[in-house]
Amino acid sequence: MTQSNEYVLGTNDAELVRLGLQHRLWSREAFDLWERAGIGPGARVLDVGCGPGHATFDLAQLVTHAGRVVAVDESDRFIRYLTAQAEVRGVINVEASVQDVQGLQVPERSVDFAYARWLLCFTPRPDDVVAGVARALKPGGRFLVQDYTHWQALFLSPPGEAFHEVMRATDRAWRESGGDSEIGRRLPAMFERNGLRVESIRPLQRIARPDEPLWQWPTSFFSNWVPALVARGLLTPGVHEAFMKEWDVRSRDENAFFWTPSMLEIIGRRETGDPHAA
Repeated sequence: MTQSNEYVLGTNDAELVRLGLQHRLWSREAFDLWERAGIGPGARVLDVGCGPGHATFDLAQLVTHAGRVVAVDESDRFIRYLTAQAEVRGVINVEASVQDVQGLQVPERSVDFAYARWLLCFTPRPDDVVAGVARALKPGGRFLVQDYTHWQALFLSPPGEAFHEVMRATDRAWRESGGDSEIGRRLPAMFERNGLRVESIRPLQRIARPDEPLWQWPTSFFSNWVPALVARGLLTPGVHEAFMKEWDVRSRDENAFFWTPSMLEIIGRRETGDPHAA
């Protein structure tokens, strides 16, 4: 995380747009998880690392005015955007605050569910996040996570050298920021250490082709991210140019496809009054 409270991908206008597209493209998986976990009218939900609030507002509709969504993120800009959107939309069952998710300030035993998507992979101290969520959950409450388990498993077909250069630079940037692109492998043990019994673990894997909406997910990511790698000195302008040409060729190839990073969803249930019980 940066000193300006921006996660590694930034909080600029382009990222706001990209996050909205990303949520729309992966909303089916999110809603399926929320439904299976039992989120419904009257529930109190903690949206951990809520970003600009795309999932927050969907959750607010699910819990209805009888419930509440507590949204926290360390980006002041994202929280200001979320708050402004809530006012414009007339949403009154959302409360949002700027917080370091590694030191959650949420009352103990105050929420029925907590949700985090693509958050723990970016946090230097994910165990602290899980511990804070466990404390905030009521006994019987559930923590729902969707995150990477092997980001480097993604690939592009047909392959390209510039694409591989970008992958290597991304891995370096991720590690330098203190993140873990394979966090999913550690989550079951992390949940257990913090008193959460794992109820379910499922894989999340998709394939995108150029003529499908999901193709816009990697396209928007690379459009924003590759220039950032150049700015950080992790990629040369020449590789950037070669990559964009390579991606353009793949985007016009009806036989090309993008294999998304390996992800998982995990549901952990707080079973006792002690969040640190085994």
